Amino acid sequence: MPSSSRFSAVDQVPKYRRHKPSGRAVVTIGGRDHYLGKWNTQASRCEYNRLIGQWLASGRVAPSDGVGPSVAEILAAYLRFAKGYYRKNGEPTSELSEYRQTIRLVRQIYGMTPAKDFGPLALKALRERMIAAGWCRRVVNQRIGRVKRIFKWAVSEELVPPSVNHGLQAVAGLRRGRTTARETEPVKPVPDHLVEATLPHLPAVVADMVRLQRLTGCRPMEVCILRPCDVDMSGDVWIYRPESHKTEHHGRDRLICIGPKGQEILRPYLLRGKTDYCFSPVDSERRRREAQ
Repeated sequence: MPSSSRFSAVDQVPKYRRHKPSGRAVVTIGGRDHYLGKWNTQASRCEYNRLIGQWLASGRVAPSDGVGPSVAEILAAYLRFAKGYYRKNGEPTSELSEYRQTIRLVRQIYGMTPAKDFGPLALKALRERMIAAGWCRRVVNQRIGRVKRIFKWAVSEELVPPSVNHGLQAVAGLRRGRTTARETEPVKPVPDHLVEATLPHLPAVVADMVRLQRLTGCRPMEVCILRPCDVDMSGDVWIYRPESHKTEHHGRDRLICIGPKGQEILRPYLLRGKTDYCFSPVDSERRRREAQ
């Protein structure tokens, strides 16, 4: 292969090449040449396959040269992993956005630091920057937890030594009343009298969705994706099994009970195709226009 082809495109694999001056085989990974032995021998091909396999398995992070990858390289590798992992129904989840924000701050402060040197004191310094930025205690704890998970993943990929993860796990979360991080008020349910006052001003379909949610305790998305085929009406109490729900990645089943009052609200919306959504924005808009 031509010796001028030193770097491949991002989505390609570095080439097995001949180093003409020495007659050895060579591959360039991460800007560094790795000599594999005599050109065009089985041993050099095996060494090439080993290095490329390690490189691909590590998320395209170059093999360690003694110093090891930088924090920025670890973050980039994890982000590539996260883009494939944090997906639901083919779409990125909100967790991917959270990781992006966390990674941005870590890279700004510690990007050039060797990943093996990122320890508890660095994590605490990062936490202080989060507090100084005005993030509340709960968000700080969540994002520090994500940093820990990034380095735990890096250990599993043999990108950093296990001691890095062990050290970071020693950093405890911030406790209420024992930190300068600001606190936020817990999110409470909307008072019933405000819901009742709002219902008359909602489109009829949306109002029925709110009423059904109050009676069953289901999540807003679970109301939106409700279909006739998801409701078991064989008993006195109907059972709704959402096609998708928040905790399905934990292997948990989700059952929502619908009693007589909820059945009365839902029954007219079940008179459609079994796989059609019961609450359709098209229906809501049509009713609104009819009312006008």
